[in-house]
Amino acid sequence: MLSLGYLFIILIGTFLLTLPIATADGVRMNALDALFTATSATAVTGLIVETTSTYFSTFGQVVILSLIQIGGLGIMTMSTLVAFLLGKKITLRERLIIQQDLDQFELSGIIRIVRYVIGVTFVIEATGAFILFLRFLSDMPVGRAFYYGVFHSISAFNNAGFDIFGNSLENFTGDIVVNFVITTLIILGGIGFAVIAEVYAGRSFKNFSLQTKLVLSVTGILILLGTIVAFILEYSNPATLGELAFGEKVIASYFLAVTPRTAGFNTVPTGALNSSTIFFTIMLMFIGASPGSTGGGVKTTTFGALAAVLYAKARGRDDIEIYNRRLGKEVIYNALSIILIALLLVVTVTMALTITEQAEFLDLFFEAVSAFGTVGLSTGVTGSLSTMGRVLIIMTMFAGRVGPLTIALAIGEQKDKVNVRYPKENILVG
Repeated sequence: MLSLGYLFIILIGTFLLTLPIATADGVRMNALDALFTATSATAVTGLIVETTSTYFSTFGQVVILSLIQIGGLGIMTMSTLVAFLLGKKITLRERLIIQQDLDQFELSGIIRIVRYVIGVTFVIEATGAFILFLRFLSDMPVGRAFYYGVFHSISAFNNAGFDIFGNSLENFTGDIVVNFVITTLIILGGIGFAVIAEVYAGRSFKNFSLQTKLVLSVTGILILLGTIVAFILEYSNPATLGELAFGEKVIASYFLAVTPRTAGFNTVPTGALNSSTIFFTIMLMFIGASPGSTGGGVKTTTFGALAAVLYAKARGRDDIEIYNRRLGKEVIYNALSIILIALLLVVTVTMALTITEQAEFLDLFFEAVSAFGTVGLSTGVTGSLSTMGRVLIIMTMFAGRVGPLTIALAIGEQKDKVNVRYPKENILVG
């Protein structure tokens, strides 16, 4: 249901983007490029084959923004919103699908959670849009400033990365207001609604659930580490941080650390980054955001769970423990499954791209991970992809949004229950 729901929205978006009214010059967009753009928007990725600001009309941009909002909140959340408006009752089957779409542990109170998600989303997006509107007023007319504020607030909170400036946010590299607002929206959208609720409730860190503790810890570590690494690696690069003042270097480094968390905006040219920075960014994109959020990737909790496994193994412990809590084997199995499926997908797509495309391996690897993590950053190869290359990226973006484990469960939904346990025997590994 989830997979088909997202596919249905993508097809509607594709149809709307092929209409002459959707483009600035009134010429129909070809179906493949429209499918690519609709998938990128619904999967809240941000990879583009045509510049959003100049190629699309206002109608086309609003279609893209609508797809971003639907994709970011989740197809079932938006469906529930429509049901609320129509006065329709939510069935048990629909509640189960909503639970899966929102990555919730329990079914009880799921409709209340949906109302909370919708309310929080619009409050945060409206706040971000208002602050950006005030900032853009100094550069453009009132109507345009309002539109730009709304567009980039929704795109940032949903971790989409679509922009209508034409060069992402490269005009605001040292702008404190724009950088702070956009990164805050990205982080809030990427940590998950359940985490936002716990933090908003005002509890102390020790009283948070393990989910919230792990999300906040991993997110904070990755942002801090990313900022330091980006600052060191790009400090002398004249095409990125080299010509900036010290304060602007810090701001740009911070933005470089936050945006790979599936956001896709950039304040310095991504293609001009050093190879070491690009590779480090690939790792951040692969990890991505957190469960129940608007972002993609294998998720911070998956990464945290596997890190806990390595720590337990290094200490010779049998139990996998985090913050004085023990993880069940099912969690570990799921984490390993997600990582392995994601790696298999990224490696397969990258290998296929090296066959179909004429580009550097690192650029193609970056593109594949960016598509899977629904990030949207690119070193500049998206527009030059062949037909087959675009199809591969479309499939990867779709898989990244729906989730590798969800797709695997959809393919092999039948559980093979076995009532026999075979004799145990060990093998050598490593």
